[in-house]
Amino acid sequence: MAVRADGVRSEAGTALLVLAAVAVCSALVGVLWGWLAPTEQLLVTEPGRGAPLTGESTHQFDAVALFVCAGAVTGLLTAVAAWRLRAMRGPLLQVGLLSGSLIGAYLMAWVGESVAESLHPRPDDPPVGQIVELPTQVGTALAFIVQPLVASLVLLFLAALSPSEDLGTGYGSAFGRYRRSAEFEPIGFDAAVPRAPYGSVYGGYDPATGDGSGSVSRPAH
Repeated sequence: MAVRADGVRSEAGTALLVLAAVAVCSALVGVLWGWLAPTEQLLVTEPGRGAPLTGESTHQFDAVALFVCAGAVTGLLTAVAAWRLRAMRGPLLQVGLLSGSLIGAYLMAWVGESVAESLHPRPDDPPVGQIVELPTQVGTALAFIVQPLVASLVLLFLAALSPSEDLGTGYGSAFGRYRRSAEFEPIGFDAAVPRAPYGSVYGGYDPATGDGSGSVSRPAH
């Protein structure tokens, strides 16, 4: 069974568009995260050094928690949106969504940290005793796997819930739109062979003309 190259190119192009769309959406969410991420207040104890105030160190966790939640919601929504592309459902769409989510997670962190830096710039040489605000950062690479993980799991979950083997695409192959599933016939049925009328196997017995004796005429040997 040959795979049509034009169908593969179409699906690959759609996967690239999904990748780009997810990356752009993640960057926009990064702007929101950079604006909402809390800052950490430090007391300058000596030139170039500072000590965090009481309770301020917890803002690092708060910033990472907000980033994880933003990535999870972005992965969920982008997976549902990608699933709406009914004709393009398949492995290439999964690859495009996964790649876009992974790139988008890094973009979200980079854009968000840039926005936080612009909103709360670091002072060059603050005097001793001054309280300064420093923008928090993601700080851990483990937070980057949340968005692609959620997106992949949601897409796989939707595929598992699909009642049809072709995921609703109308095609019988995973790549290239080879043929529609409607063209397949049930196993054991040949459309070219006409089906025999009822009763022909039993010698043409007709209940309407029976004598009520319950006997059935048998074909002659």
